[in-house]
Amino acid sequence: MQVLKRLATIGAIALSTICWAEPGVTETTITLGMSAPFSGPNGAYGLDMKQTITAYFDQVNKAGGVNGRKLELVSLDDGYETERTVANTRTLIKDKNVFALLAYYGSSPTTEAMNTVFGPAKVPLVGTISGAATLRESIAANPNSRYMFNVRASYADEAEVIVNQLLSLGIKNIAVFYQNDGFGKSGLDGVTAALKKSKLAPSAIGTVERNSLDVSKAVEAIAKANPQAVVMVTLYKPTAAFVKAMKKAGQYPMLMTLSPVGAQLLVQELGPDSRGIGVSQVVPYPWNNVVPVVRDYQKVADKDSLSYYGMEGYLMARTMIEGLKRAGKDLTRAKLVDSLESMSGTDLGGYRINYSPSTRLGSRFVELTVIGQGGKILK
Repeated sequence: MQVLKRLATIGAIALSTICWAEPGVTETTITLGMSAPFSGPNGAYGLDMKQTITAYFDQVNKAGGVNGRKLELVSLDDGYETERTVANTRTLIKDKNVFALLAYYGSSPTTEAMNTVFGPAKVPLVGTISGAATLRESIAANPNSRYMFNVRASYADEAEVIVNQLLSLGIKNIAVFYQNDGFGKSGLDGVTAALKKSKLAPSAIGTVERNSLDVSKAVEAIAKANPQAVVMVTLYKPTAAFVKAMKKAGQYPMLMTLSPVGAQLLVQELGPDSRGIGVSQVVPYPWNNVVPVVRDYQKVADKDSLSYYGMEGYLMARTMIEGLKRAGKDLTRAKLVDSLESMSGTDLGGYRINYSPSTRLGSRFVELTVIGQGGKILK
C-alpha cells in the first residue's frame, strides 16, 4: 500500500511538472518581464509605467489573480539604451524565465530586441512606448512581428493629426526637430508623409542625438527658415533645451510635439515657457471621470500621480491580462498569442484594441492637447 501511495505521489508530481512546464508559469503564478528606463534622463517614463502596472497587478492578485494564478513582474533598468534593452531581454527570457514581456520603451531598443531576441524566441511582448513603423511591419514581411503586440497609435497617426491641425490654421511653413534614432526618424517620416499629401515638405530639419541636449546646430538650421511652426519629435529634456534656445534666438513659432515627450515632465522642465505647446496624445485624458477605462485607472493610481504614461502603462497591463484570461488555465505562449489575435474590436472601456492574425496595430486613438496657464494640460 505504501508503495502504491508513493508511486501515486511521484505520478502527481510528474503530471504537475508536465502541466506547468511552460517558462514563467506555475500552478499558482505567472511571471512577466519588463525592460524600461528607470534611471538616467528618461528614467521618469519607465518608473511611471512600472508604478501603475505594479499597483494594478496587486489589485488583480487580491481579487484572485488570472484564472487562479497570481501575477509577478520582473523589471530591469535599460536606461533607454539599445544594448542594455537587448541584454535585459535575453536575461528576462533565459535567466529569469519569464512567460511573456510587457511595457517596453523606445523604438530602436524594442525593434532590436524584437528582431534578435524575443521574436526568434517566440515570446510575446504586449505594449511599448513607440509608434515606430519598424514595430508595425506585416508578419509576412517580418515574422518576428508576430510577437509584438502594439497598444498605442503609430507616430504616423500622431504626425498626421498634428499636420492636419496646422494646415487647417493656414500654416504651411513647418519645420521638424527630431531625435536621431528610430523614434525621431519615424516621427520625421510621419510628418513628411502627412505634408506630402498637401504637396508640401518640411521647410527645415534639425536633429539632436539621443540622451543629448546639444541643440545648437538644430536651432541654427531651423531658425534660418523662420518657420511658422515646428513639430518636435524629441523627449522632454532636449525639447525643453530646444524651446529655450529658439526663444534666445528670437524665434517664436507654434510648437507641437508627439506623445512620448511626456507633457507633465515637459512642464516640470520648462515651467512657464511650456505654455502654448501642443501635444498629441494616444490614450484618453487621465484626469476626467467620463471614460470607463480612465475611471478604472484612477482607482489604481494615486490621485496625485495621474499621468499619460501611467494611463498608457495601465492600458498595456489591461491588454495583457485580457489575453491571459482568454488563453485559459492551460497556459502556453502559443495560446497567449492566439488569444491576443482574437481581440479584434475589444473595448477596454472607451479604448478599443484591434488585433488579428495579420495585424498588431492595437489602437489608432489620437487627440490633441495644449499646455495651458500654470502647466495644466488642456483638451
